[in-house]
Amino acid sequence: MTDALNNRCSDAQIQEILAISAQDTLAGIAAIDTALRDFPKDARLHFLKGSMLIGEKRFIAAHTALREAVRLDPELHIARFQLGFFELTSGEADAALASWQPLKAALPAGHYLQLFVEGLEHLVADRFAPCIESLRAGMEVNAENAPLNGDMQLIIERCRELLGEQGPTASESGDGEAVSATSFLLGTSRRLN
Repeated sequence: MTDALNNRCSDAQIQEILAISAQDTLAGIAAIDTALRDFPKDARLHFLKGSMLIGEKRFIAAHTALREAVRLDPELHIARFQLGFFELTSGEADAALASWQPLKAALPAGHYLQLFVEGLEHLVADRFAPCIESLRAGMEVNAENAPLNGDMQLIIERCRELLGEQGPTASESGDGEAVSATSFLLGTSRRLN
């Protein structure tokens, strides 16, 4: 069954694609491509494709797919968050902040994506302790996207390491080398993606 008016595939078809993807990511991407021939304006399909392409380390295609998902449905909040997160882990902090800006107005205070954005904004500003606090708060209320909690936990662990080396207010590592959010993310992007 399809929702022809909205040019969206059925939820059952999305579930079938997810089941295929759980077994074989490349087969999942192929299933998405097949569905996109019938439903080229289904933002959910572009979002899923972008997410899977990240896992396959096909970053340029992933970025294109995530951007298309947000373009097609600016209110698909998880796609907008993921686009910004991808940009941040690619060293494009300004682009990430711009991608997330609409989320700040669209989501209620206390929403897990709002808290994750807040935490990552702290990270960009090298405020590691508030970053940890916001990410933890987001993880506590995130009941719908467990894999995202795993990504946030990786960031928390790295921030803890940095705080242990630097202390809560220093911006220099023990050897005097500056630590920035961009270098932090670039150093861990392989684990996050």
